[in-house]
Amino acid sequence: MKTEKEKMRSGEQYDPTNPRLVYDRFRANRICTKYNKKAFLEINRRSFRMRRLLHTHGYFWVKPPFHCDYGYNIYLGEEVMLNYGCVLLDVCPIRIGDHTIIGPCTQIYTACHSLSMSERRNNREFGKPVTIGNDVWIGGNVTILPGVTIGDDTIIGAGSVVTSDIPSHVIAAGNPCQVIRENKSEKE
Repeated sequence: MKTEKEKMRSGEQYDPTNPRLVYDRFRANRICTKYNKKAFLEINRRSFRMRRLLHTHGYFWVKPPFHCDYGYNIYLGEEVMLNYGCVLLDVCPIRIGDHTIIGPCTQIYTACHSLSMSERRNNREFGKPVTIGNDVWIGGNVTILPGVTIGDDTIIGAGSVVTSDIPSHVIAAGNPCQVIRENKSEKE
């Protein structure tokens, strides 16, 4: 039988009031709070705190304040930058590719709630993973909804609400976010 954590990470319905999950959220909140309070001069210690929380195999920049649910479902590629005020609700995996820049106040959600009132009242939730490719630039104040994949070398305009997949090598913007044109930046 699967644990509530295993159900959560696989996108199945789970109970967020499970004591293990409550503790995991408390741990992530404690690390984020300490991280957000430290001065910029403590870069090495700050990176150490984030490395305890997130999965990464390279250099990265996370500018405070930063908030997440668990942290252990966030996977950062090489040289990823999350600007000020990002919120990542990571009940399912959030994968961010190499050399990706995420603008300030961007919110990435994997958490979902049922349309059924009785399921919501009974603390049943589920999630869908989010994947962001390599060399992506996401403008400020973008919202990325559960289940979305954004392809490599794509630009998402500031203020966009990304409700569905966006392909590679395009510029997209709006609410809902839509492809505006091909990204020919490397060809020009």
